[in-house]
Amino acid sequence: MMQPGREKKRREADDAVVARLAFGGSHFEVLVDPVAVQAIKDGKDLDLREHMPQDQIYKDARKGEKISSEYLEKQFHTADVFAIAKEIIRKGEVQVTTEQRRAMVDAKRKQIVDYISRNAINPQTNAPHPPARISAAMDEAKYHVDPFRGVDAQVEEVLAKLRPLLPIRLEHVKLKLHVPGQFYPKIIGEVKALARILSEEWLADGGWSAIVEIPGGIQTELLDRLNARAKGQVESAMVK
Repeated sequence: MMQPGREKKRREADDAVVARLAFGGSHFEVLVDPVAVQAIKDGKDLDLREHMPQDQIYKDARKGEKISSEYLEKQFHTADVFAIAKEIIRKGEVQVTTEQRRAMVDAKRKQIVDYISRNAINPQTNAPHPPARISAAMDEAKYHVDPFRGVDAQVEEVLAKLRPLLPIRLEHVKLKLHVPGQFYPKIIGEVKALARILSEEWLADGGWSAIVEIPGGIQTELLDRLNARAKGQVESAMVK
């Protein structure tokens, strides 16, 4: 019977993708979780220890042809497998199956849609566009998501494609909030999680008032959360 740890490693190897870098006249390859590839390509400083089925750099990963630590240190000036793997992922190419690529595209597309939905508004109404509307407009614009490029790098490209189809712009808005004092302990965590407090004061009626800045697309989310905690007694107004 196969040990649980070895079985887990085998499953990870089956699901892994190959990141490859040509450098110093040699090829360097590493097997890695595709989710980790996306994170590192997006600029995140991810610890690869839990995302590599083997702690090894290869000349040919599928054939299991390993590269010695001495040669790795000569080429990369370190023998740290995980540091080398990050460099291979950042600078190299990634080989994925059709199914893996489709899953990575779908995940990156969702990240882009969520970002635009939360941070953009319809300037004609100052209201956010629902994710479904943004997704449909991306289909109409025939924008092809790159699973290996960061969200920030693609958002401006997406917006340029969407503007002929939708009135849309990235914007932060300011809201003035007023909440009865007894609800302050219940709502302040939500406010700080979603908004930046620009100013605040306690009023003579015992209420808490603040001017906050939020991404344009989350006005409804913020007010819904606050009213759920304050029993519908949150007053709000746009601030120019």
